[in-house]
Amino acid sequence: MAAKNTNMLSLIFSFIILGLAHLNLVNTLSSKYYDQTCPNAESTITSVVKKAMLNDPTVPAALLRMHFHDCFIRGCDGSVLLNSTGKNKAEKDGPPNISLHAFYVIDNAKKAVEALCPKTVSCADILALAARDAVTLSGGPTWDVPKGRKDGRVSKATETRQLPAPTFNLSQLQQSFAQRGLSMDDLVALSGGHTLGFAHCSSFQNRIHNFSSKQSVDPTLESSFAASLKSVCPAKNTAKNAGANLDATPTTFDNRYYKLLLQGKSIFSSDQSLINSAKTKALVSKFASSQQEFQKAFVKSMIKMSSISGGQEVRLDCRAVN
Repeated sequence: MAAKNTNMLSLIFSFIILGLAHLNLVNTLSSKYYDQTCPNAESTITSVVKKAMLNDPTVPAALLRMHFHDCFIRGCDGSVLLNSTGKNKAEKDGPPNISLHAFYVIDNAKKAVEALCPKTVSCADILALAARDAVTLSGGPTWDVPKGRKDGRVSKATETRQLPAPTFNLSQLQQSFAQRGLSMDDLVALSGGHTLGFAHCSSFQNRIHNFSSKQSVDPTLESSFAASLKSVCPAKNTAKNAGANLDATPTTFDNRYYKLLLQGKSIFSSDQSLINSAKTKALVSKFASSQQEFQKAFVKSMIKMSSISGGQEVRLDCRAVN
């Protein structure tokens, strides 16, 4: 009993620390942070992202996902950008992050910004701005990104186990988001980021093969959609890059994701779980019927998530600590 109470106190203390860190950084971030020290930082980063998109249409989805994965581990501190070293396996080499790509875009943006304003703009801020640009340049909303994040010096692959998995149920998702000061409303709005991108078979095979002892396929999947997923991801799939787009317009930031969710055509079981409670289903329905309402909620939740506290320095190289 004593051990149980100790664990509970430890958990409560962790929540308090997270909350204080979150409030502390929200108070120090500012949309005008670089107005005097590097006024052209944002336009420079935008031009780098735009150029990369012209060469590779998957860049926006990659940058948005990279930012999520950064913020959910140790806060938005650019720790996902650090390379592994001989003594340490970094976040980017943790299982959930193996498929992250487009790190070169952040490198190119950092190089361009360093040429303008040396030792001024953090890699964490560059990633937050690039994620915003990824959304805007894909037809989504724009917003003023609060800036002033610092870069972290710690990055551990083992900590990527804390990332919400595509197999999570609603209570697991809710707990993961709550630990980071994010609400159920934030969960549903930020899940809309799945309007961009592609999923590999491994992330949804639990729904189309051996779903349960009684059913091979998840019964919440629409039957023809399930059949199409099974055709690209057979039980003994050997194609490394096989998978499916997250929605029918994978390079356009729209509300299609929510419409498909209501039709039983979502990719992940974590997505499907959003219609398993009255509150979250009402939000899904609201966003499915109004792109404007979705975008407004997404912007609010992105600002909240990207303000979770992080590091200590302004890195000179986004892949290595100073």
